[in-house]
Amino acid sequence: MAQDRDRAGPRRRPVESGWDNRVGERLMARAIWSGTISFGLLNVPVKLYSAVARRGIALREIRRSDSARIRHRRVAEGTDEEVAYENIVKAYEVSPGRYVPLGKEELAALAPEKTRAIEVQDFVDLGEIDPMYFDSPYYVGPAEGAEKAYSLLARAMESSGKAAIARFVFRNKEHLAALRSSGGVLTLTTMRFADEVVPPDELDGLLPGRKPKVGKREREMAEQLIDSLSTEFKPERYRDEYREELLELIERKAEGKEVVTPKAEAPKATEAPDLMAALEESIAAVQGKRGGRAKPKAKAKAKAKKTAASKAKRGSRPRSKSAQ
Repeated sequence: MAQDRDRAGPRRRPVESGWDNRVGERLMARAIWSGTISFGLLNVPVKLYSAVARRGIALREIRRSDSARIRHRRVAEGTDEEVAYENIVKAYEVSPGRYVPLGKEELAALAPEKTRAIEVQDFVDLGEIDPMYFDSPYYVGPAEGAEKAYSLLARAMESSGKAAIARFVFRNKEHLAALRSSGGVLTLTTMRFADEVVPPDELDGLLPGRKPKVGKREREMAEQLIDSLSTEFKPERYRDEYREELLELIERKAEGKEVVTPKAEAPKATEAPDLMAALEESIAAVQGKRGGRAKPKAKAKAKAKKTAASKAKRGSRPRSKSAQ
């Protein structure tokens, strides 16, 4: 049964960070940063907008017996004494119980210079960037009066098929970023620096010491299964099912309905001797869903060849004198 049902119901609409209120079905953009895109002698005034609407559901902590809200206090360890915010400083623990305190002035002196420029360092092929380096996406729009320069940059970048690797300071931190163009719109995705991405060979226990032998027939069957499940990426096909189920659970409990929680069972790992049988059954199941037809490989290969030829053609274009 829901407690205090006379109170307001659960909050259905999640907070959408980076955006103002809706106007009809559209979102009003709110700039979260402004500056310039700078490369060579070209400076394009721009504004940065969040490209993500967070859909998280805010859950509170309460006492089970009477729904009293739980509050967290900052207290000194080993005491019940609450510490005022102005008396709290940052510190680095060099050994257990031994700290190096760092004052606000000291940290401020080390903070990156607050330039208002997205400084382009290089242009690279987007396909060369491992997705593991990508972090948060943003839209980049033109500042007032910079529409023509923005449009020129967006078209040139889209035509080249290149992404710009840039640096800029955002929220008191220096960021690496990939700037690219699609459909006449510039997007910026913050990136992780090289030393922030852990190489797989530095993780003990990630892979077995001895590489297991994989038979040719097994590999071909696995490739056939992948090919059978291959399709065009359509992001709207994938939903946050956990969030939907959580909202439904909240609604049912708020209405006082009985909730029965199903027992979840973890899938059993396929043993090595059963791999072929599992692959064959999986392929048969996929073909059954698609009317007994597997996705042909020829079409995918032809598309890949066409893409490669298009890239080669772009690469063979003569460079302009200004770019040399």
